[in-house]
Amino acid sequence: MILDLHTHSIKSDDGRAKVENYCQWIKARQIPIDGFVLTEHRQFDFESDYSGLATEYNLVILKGSEVETEYGHVLVFGVSQALTNCFDFSSIDTPLATVLAAAKEHGAIAAPCHPGRPRVGMFAHTEELGIPADVQIVEIYNGGSRDDEDQIAIDQASIQGYLGIGGSDSHIVSHVGRCATRFGRPVHNMNQLLEALQQGDFEAVNLKASGR
Repeated sequence: MILDLHTHSIKSDDGRAKVENYCQWIKARQIPIDGFVLTEHRQFDFESDYSGLATEYNLVILKGSEVETEYGHVLVFGVSQALTNCFDFSSIDTPLATVLAAAKEHGAIAAPCHPGRPRVGMFAHTEELGIPADVQIVEIYNGGSRDDEDQIAIDQASIQGYLGIGGSDSHIVSHVGRCATRFGRPVHNMNQLLEALQQGDFEAVNLKASGR
């Protein structure tokens, strides 16, 4: 299965895509993904239920979050109410160590995204702040990357021994599925996603490089 692990809808402050429009675009353009994860900025969307759309379009639609730390932005998968009580998801400077520890305590996974990007990427801060402990997964393919941002992420992930995921970082409908993550097992819900990520049964894929 192939899932886009990094997308934003109109629930994000800078998102312009409706979830149903993502579904329509994926099917109309035959984007080769089986679903996507909505990682809204600085929040977790407890309210929205996309199960109807998932059934209608035969897509997996899951929800995560993108939080901000002193090391840059971080995707969080497996968010629960208890986890949101551990730190302020709306903060722009939560310590990365706090996010990683809270995620581990509550069975979630935190993965720095677009880590090769200036200012908001983890590797832009490691020279000053050092290599953070307990990072295991980073996003190595990001659909919004420019210049050598992905290559920096790939190179540094290799040096540090991190596993790599991919996501489009889409904020508009036409960008969904540019990058994604291929799993070696079925992933239909968050528990299955967490298990696959924990066991390393995945690889990042750059679909924009293949012209899709």
